[in-house]
Amino acid sequence: MSVKQLGKRMIQILLVALGISFLTFLITYLAPGDPVRTMYAATGVVPSEEVVQETREAMGLNRPVLVQYFDWLGNCLKGDFGTSYAYSKPVASLLLNRLWPTLKLSVFSMILMLLVAVPVGMAQATHKNSIIDYALRGVTFFGVSMPNFWVGLLLMLFFCVQLKLLPVVSSAGDFKSLILPSVTLAFAMSAKYTRQVRTAILEELNQDYVTGARARGVKEWKILWQNVFPNSLLPLITMLGLSLGSLLGGTAVVEVIFSYPGMGSLAVSAITAYDYPLIQGYVLWISLIYMLVNLAVDISYSCVDPRIRGR
Repeated sequence: MSVKQLGKRMIQILLVALGISFLTFLITYLAPGDPVRTMYAATGVVPSEEVVQETREAMGLNRPVLVQYFDWLGNCLKGDFGTSYAYSKPVASLLLNRLWPTLKLSVFSMILMLLVAVPVGMAQATHKNSIIDYALRGVTFFGVSMPNFWVGLLLMLFFCVQLKLLPVVSSAGDFKSLILPSVTLAFAMSAKYTRQVRTAILEELNQDYVTGARARGVKEWKILWQNVFPNSLLPLITMLGLSLGSLLGGTAVVEVIFSYPGMGSLAVSAITAYDYPLIQGYVLWISLIYMLVNLAVDISYSCVDPRIRGR
């Protein structure tokens, strides 16, 4: 990707982030509920109507929505995303503290998924329409059909309640607490990626260069790993970028089930508490992370396929 193309993409990212920030701010502004009363309720105080009006005026919530938005946007450009109503802490510090646990969970689950999906998908492609292929296709169909919350509850029941090998409540610093949430996320992803790897490998195996290599007596495993697999990486990289962006956005259901202190569980608590500054900051952060991950994926294309670098 050239410098000019990179500059255009960065401008697009900024424009999209600006639109997302405005829509998020407008939706939270129009949402039912009173953030001032919610803020007092979090502290256990029941304020009078006069105190509510004074607090709303002091926080600037009685001003026009556009004035509030541009004031909030100006503070965001300085790194100040406001103060959480529920936690009474800066939004930026809350999001930053939850980003690392979610990043660990996302990376570990993707590693587990790749360890399963790549060899299984390649085995299906090299044994097309065999008993192995049909059996694995049935397993992957079952995996795609299983929702994450159901898989998580089954794993928790078996490994935590019956075998008592792993803790029920997860924590960010304990490796054992990372196992079940990661396996839960990797389960459905492995089924989806296995089917994608199988399709990509089959497309490459039908190319003329594979027939020529076989005619020259090249060993099958060399053809598979040195030629076919590298040429089938582009669709896999695209899916990895999309999945990583989604995982960093916070796998809310899995994090809530295992009480994992990530960004997804933080977002759920912010929504239930009508914590508007935290919701707005979360959506803006996640949108930027998602777009930057996709930009990194596009840049990696030129590293994998030199023909794209030439274009």
